Amino acid sequence: MLRRELLKVRNRLTADDVRGAARALAEHALELPELARGRTVAAYVSVGSEPGTLALLDALRARGVRVLLPALLPDNDLDWGEYTGPDSLARVEHHGKMALFEPSGARLGPEAVTGADVVLLPGLAVDARGMRLGRGGGSYDRVLARLERAGALPRLVVLLYDTEVVARVPAEAHDRPVHAVVTPSGVRRFPSA
Repeated sequence: MLRRELLKVRNRLTADDVRGAARALAEHALELPELARGRTVAAYVSVGSEPGTLALLDALRARGVRVLLPALLPDNDLDWGEYTGPDSLARVEHHGKMALFEPSGARLGPEAVTGADVVLLPGLAVDARGMRLGRGGGSYDRVLARLERAGALPRLVVLLYDTEVVARVPAEAHDRPVHAVVTPSGVRRFPSA
């Protein structure tokens, strides 16, 4: 129910709204000390009315950061490839799902994410505890579980619109809080993460 409502609000955004929010979001994200120090950042390419990420990806690359992007596997797990600029992306149709922009180069394997200093997560909302509400496919739950199993401790940052920072989202025992949320109006940190 909450996912549907949040998606409805997103779908009412204009292309200008999304572009303006993407610029502000990139500006605030680039101020994060974690991203300033990070050598490898696992991120994603936004689609549709998601908060835009391309400006941020290009700015990270310009800083010399290695940017990893996911490629959706048939079982909803994620493989990873390197982002080397807009020409390194391919639009991929996944049966019954939205088309995604994925890295067109060599695949590095699902474990590649364990080498990231920061993981930028998509989501639909985050609450006051830092609990993230995803789209419900479980791909990033698998990523977070993989990080935990590997003992990897990257900083977890979710990128959202201001209205998607809410009082509470449903959480399950396996859910992990994020360290921060970046919105077009700024950054909010969660000490419990």
